[in-house]
Amino acid sequence: MKIATYNINGINGRLPVLLKWLKEAKPDIVCLQELKSVQEKFPIKEIERLGYEAVWNGQKSWNGVAILSKGLPMQIVRDRLPGDRKDIHSRYIEVIVAQMLVGNLYLPNGNPAPGEKFDYKMKWFQRLKKHAKYLLSENVPVILAGDYNVIPTELDVYKPERWRTNALFRQEPRRAYKALIAQGWLDAIRHLHPEQRVYTFWDYFYKSYERNASLRLDHFLLSPQLSYRLSAAGVDSHVRGWKKTSDHAPVWLLLDD
Repeated sequence: MKIATYNINGINGRLPVLLKWLKEAKPDIVCLQELKSVQEKFPIKEIERLGYEAVWNGQKSWNGVAILSKGLPMQIVRDRLPGDRKDIHSRYIEVIVAQMLVGNLYLPNGNPAPGEKFDYKMKWFQRLKKHAKYLLSENVPVILAGDYNVIPTELDVYKPERWRTNALFRQEPRRAYKALIAQGWLDAIRHLHPEQRVYTFWDYFYKSYERNASLRLDHFLLSPQLSYRLSAAGVDSHVRGWKKTSDHAPVWLLLDD
């Protein structure tokens, strides 16, 4: 089974890119972030023509998450991250699919830091850790996939010294990510590529893609019930070079049956 996560950075503006990649990569399940689309503007008809069904949580101009599935029925469990009823940002959706639970998340960026946006990021991170711990206690197969907006280590950024004060690389979110992993989650990409520089995001400025001046922001965390099934994982980095593409590339993994 092939599962992917992709920050699409505006699903309607990038729809040709998304459809082209779906035809090429043929993932079974896809987690999309940063839809930047209201609920009723989600391009469900175009996606259904490729054989996918979808559940989504849209938001005007910002945020938005969706999960696509090809031939695998989905049941929505949650459309918000628990812990703050006042938080109306569309940043989390969770489904049961293929006898496992898939949580798709778009963690706040947090810049500029310090400030209100960074405080919101860290509060959201604390809610995620609490919910992730609860999911592990349920003793079921779980994937937490998405754009975490965290650079976990110096191996995950092309020039660490330039990012020390950025909300993506500050010590607070890095410690929070490390604490999340310590609960018992497996970072799929880092597990299979322990010493390799694997990047998932290239800024639009300064020819970052051409120079491979990049970051790893998009992650798959697997519960112990799924970790033993992990057989491969990678990044479709060539998609970042397509015309009118997202600044992220799709990340994928393979689970043995």
